[in-house]
Amino acid sequence: MKTALMVYWSQTGNTEKVAQAIKLGLEEAGVNVTVKKPADAASVDYLDYDLVCVGSPSIQWHPAKPIDDFLKNKLAAYRKQGSIKPSAPKISGKNALIFVTYSGPHTGLDEATPAGKYMCQFFEHIGFSVLDEWYILSEFHGNLENSTLGRMGDIRGKPTIEDLQKIKQDAKQLASKH
Repeated sequence: MKTALMVYWSQTGNTEKVAQAIKLGLEEAGVNVTVKKPADAASVDYLDYDLVCVGSPSIQWHPAKPIDDFLKNKLAAYRKQGSIKPSAPKISGKNALIFVTYSGPHTGLDEATPAGKYMCQFFEHIGFSVLDEWYILSEFHGNLENSTLGRMGDIRGKPTIEDLQKIKQDAKQLASKH
């Protein structure tokens, strides 16, 4: 891998911390990373990159609206261009990484997984290989009860520096394998 696009949306900073850790890991592996917010990424072409990373918090089992809108608009644009082929054949060398932050005040990971699976499909239909989906437990900012009494226990301070270091290493390893 030589180039990567990182598109993410973060409301409280959790997803941004994860995006930065992924960026650092990819760069340590020699990947040139372009970072964009959804509003600034409308005109980018996924096909210009070896890896497209998209991150969002899980909000009621879905990605945040700015990411959802971005993904829907990109898919519609590729469909209009005729880039969406029947049976979604794989495009060699085109990969995606999906990452989702979640807080778990209710059911935890089960709330995040649908958002990640949903996001993956926007890449599968274009022909990208989704290399992985990462789900990162994160503090529920602004509500102490949701950060201490949910099924995940006390999640204040997550993702921790150690969590982010592991994410950075995982990103480096992912880039090195592909």
